[in-house]
Amino acid sequence: MCNLYANTSTQDLMRQLFELPRERDRLGNAEPRRAIFPKYPGPVLRLDAAEEPELVEMGWGFILPQKSKKTGKPILPKAVNNARDDKVQTSRFWKASFEERRCLIPATSFCEAKGRTPAVYHWFGVDGRSPFCFAGIWRESKSGYGKGDGAIETYSMLTTTPNALVKEIHPDRMPVILDQADWTAWLNGTPEEAAKLLRPFPADLMEIIEAGEDLKSEPA
Repeated sequence: MCNLYANTSTQDLMRQLFELPRERDRLGNAEPRRAIFPKYPGPVLRLDAAEEPELVEMGWGFILPQKSKKTGKPILPKAVNNARDDKVQTSRFWKASFEERRCLIPATSFCEAKGRTPAVYHWFGVDGRSPFCFAGIWRESKSGYGKGDGAIETYSMLTTTPNALVKEIHPDRMPVILDQADWTAWLNGTPEEAAKLLRPFPADLMEIIEAGEDLKSEPA
């Protein structure tokens, strides 16, 4: 499970990473982000209607309407920011997005907390803080995360069983990190081909960048 990650890559670096022409960058003037939380915007690479890649900004977390248990009236929706690998092909909440709308979520690290009062935040990276991509899916929503918000596009990241490094901190889940050689297959492949990529990233290619209390953003 992941509720916090960072993407400190510049737009130029992301375009280089994806071999993307400047005109396919729809991010505007996006700043590097040391902390991205659910319900907040983040950059993703997706295929447009013409099957061409583009960098766009979306909200992190599929929108799930909620009602008050006391009154039965609508309350602020939940942002479902993680999609389990063992549910994504069968759950109606995820299935269509997995089959039709996969995306890449660029990142430089992600965070898992261990313990309480105080929690210790552990930031994981790949080859230090080299850029990498989570496996993602996206969809449109008729409303946003707050009252009166208009339609927005949202994304969620796939999770799988943890590797040995992450398991010490979070024994249940970890985000699916894609090998760069698999990016095209994730975006363009069949659902069956994409499903084969839902596996733990090798622990020996990862490291804990830093750990400590009050580290709710990627360390400088």
